[in-house]
Amino acid sequence: MSHSQFALLKTRRFAPLFWAQFLGAFNDNVFRNALVMLITFYAAEKVSMDPRILVTAAAGIFMLPFFLFSALAGQIVDANEKSAYIRRLKKIEIGLMLVAALGFYLQSVPLLMVVLFLMGTQSAFFGPVKYSILPDHLHEDELIGGNAVVEAGTFLSILLGTIIGGILIMREGGVEMVSVIIVAMAAVGYFASRSIPEAKAADPDLKISYNIVTETWRIVRHAARNKDVFLSIIGISWFWLVGFVFLSQFPVYGKDVIGGNEMIVTLFLTTFSIGIAFGSLLCEKLLKGEVSGLYVPLGAFGMTAAILLLWLVSPKTGAVVDEDALIGITAFLSNPQYCAVLGAMLLVSIFGGIYIVPLYAIMQSRADKAHRSRTIAANNILNALFMVASSLLAMGMLSLNMRVVDIFLTVGIVNIPVGFLVRRIVKKRRAINEDIEKMISAPLAKKRKAASSPPKSAKRRKKS
Repeated sequence: MSHSQFALLKTRRFAPLFWAQFLGAFNDNVFRNALVMLITFYAAEKVSMDPRILVTAAAGIFMLPFFLFSALAGQIVDANEKSAYIRRLKKIEIGLMLVAALGFYLQSVPLLMVVLFLMGTQSAFFGPVKYSILPDHLHEDELIGGNAVVEAGTFLSILLGTIIGGILIMREGGVEMVSVIIVAMAAVGYFASRSIPEAKAADPDLKISYNIVTETWRIVRHAARNKDVFLSIIGISWFWLVGFVFLSQFPVYGKDVIGGNEMIVTLFLTTFSIGIAFGSLLCEKLLKGEVSGLYVPLGAFGMTAAILLLWLVSPKTGAVVDEDALIGITAFLSNPQYCAVLGAMLLVSIFGGIYIVPLYAIMQSRADKAHRSRTIAANNILNALFMVASSLLAMGMLSLNMRVVDIFLTVGIVNIPVGFLVRRIVKKRRAINEDIEKMISAPLAKKRKAASSPPKSAKRRKKS
């Protein structure tokens, strides 16, 4: 990998932001995965709803605030100095983690669902500043590397959050350990945010509108005026739909299709997170710092091929779920078919990382600077819309007793036209580059031709 993307972690203009967002995403995933494991393996008898549907509903509950509050968040970020705004959000996170600890102690699923919604709200207000501050502190040739590190960090935080939240909550004393960790990491994240350099307000005179519906429509419409930016947003939103379907259905897939215990679910999430991180970091090597969508189609079509492979190698009949006979990692890895399943998951995620990083950099670099946070808010709104829709779709398909592998296949098939859509970004930029090359090369060609041609007087002497 290029050294530059990792060198950013040594700079004050990037490192404090990275650790603040990393620890925030880490806490989200510790909490969410602990809650999912609690519902899937322990709380089934305490709630009347099908645990499979409740797990999917939990994923939707977390994403709903992104749809509701992103427009307001984008305005607030554009109107305010960004580093102080981040510090305020990190203080709120500490309070939410304390309430989450109480919910785990009481093992109250309703209270934990409320906390989940509030954590989604806090994340919705953090989303626009997380990405809009990067161009304020990074040079354009650092955007690909910076976004690659952020995306890799995001999915590695999912990995660590999964391991800690998913495994510890299942152990004796796990509630106490998870509670201490999420509160402590929220505090560390706040102290990291105190070192983020100042980033001036993009539009300090902006009059904030609190009409959620009107402002949501306004900022999405504004983003749609820039075709490159809007195509990037659509592509990013689709990526999160695909990732959301996989991450939210892994517990069901691991238990009902594979017949695995919670360690198998953790293995799936670990594999997926590592693949995304690897693919994200690979972008810097492929693009060498250039903000370009050249490899986005490769990522899109690669995901489709890998999802089809996953469908082909997955067991076609559901596992007989006996709580005492669920297999662990050793039995799973000793089965060649299951190793193929794991390999397919890894390929899906690697191509996903290659696909997503350039789209974020294109959106950031080509958005109007004074409107950048609201553009990213528009991205978050559409991300949330796609993910909530995927949550509802998955719930509907599960309620019709459709298999999880068929949900994956459906996503893979729909990914094909999306791949053709994002190709338009590459084709458009190539056309522009070709026009520029023609404009530059035409005069140079004339000069070379003139220089190589003998003067007219010399031609006349030759004839005579």
